[in-house]
Amino acid sequence: MKEIFDNLSASCSKKVTKMYSTSFSMATKMLAPTIRQDIYNIYGFVRLADEIVDSFHEYNKEELFNKFEEELHYALKHKISMNPVLNSFQHTVHNYNVDRHLIDSFMSSMRLDLSKSEYLTDDEFKQYIYGSADVVGLMCLKVFVKGDERKFEELRDAAMHLGSAFQKVNFLRDLKADYETLNRSYFPNTNLSALDETSKKAIIDEIEDDFRRGYQGILQLPAEAKFGVFIAYRYYRRLLKKLARTPAIEIKNSRIRVPNYEKFGLLTRSYVKFQLNLVK
Repeated sequence: MKEIFDNLSASCSKKVTKMYSTSFSMATKMLAPTIRQDIYNIYGFVRLADEIVDSFHEYNKEELFNKFEEELHYALKHKISMNPVLNSFQHTVHNYNVDRHLIDSFMSSMRLDLSKSEYLTDDEFKQYIYGSADVVGLMCLKVFVKGDERKFEELRDAAMHLGSAFQKVNFLRDLKADYETLNRSYFPNTNLSALDETSKKAIIDEIEDDFRRGYQGILQLPAEAKFGVFIAYRYYRRLLKKLARTPAIEIKNSRIRVPNYEKFGLLTRSYVKFQLNLVK
């Protein structure tokens, strides 16, 4: 009867995605049904880990994270967990032979958020980005190419750049909360307390380069994945454009977002562009 619990677990991961991110949920719905649930499973896992280090301020975060990691190891070893989100995640890991290194790297970056508040060098920043974002892109890529190792290696670099772009946009959007509430400063060589237009432009130029490299990989994705990833790309590019137009002082003092009506308009236009084979 484990099938009932597995179905419940899958529903939980899907629910986590829908409740925490309307944009990611919208993009995931555009994936083929054959791979959609596995992306929900990955998102559910990374979201729970992220919530522990970012949100549960009134609890012992380190203790919660240690317990979560212990349950993760058990789930991966025994192919079951009474945590429904971890139970669904382990299914995806085993079905697509997701490299354990990717999971461990993600957990290492999340653990850094428990104690590290500032990234002073490019190497530190790149290492954090790799674990917090690039490897998530690579986990998803494993699903997109259905475990095809040759295709995975071909698209590895592009997937990492796309993951980096998404994460850096999030950092810029959430600058106020990260700096004032969580006391974190991710961008090296940047004084976030006095962010100016020159520093903002340097960050945006770096993100644009990541998007450019990531887009080339989108074009080579299998049909089941291409439109969903393209939608996510278009949403984050729109958000980056809004951030580029927003004065640095305003980014420091408020959270810039793309309203839902703009997201749905973007979805409609992207669908037409995709159907007309204009994505190239």
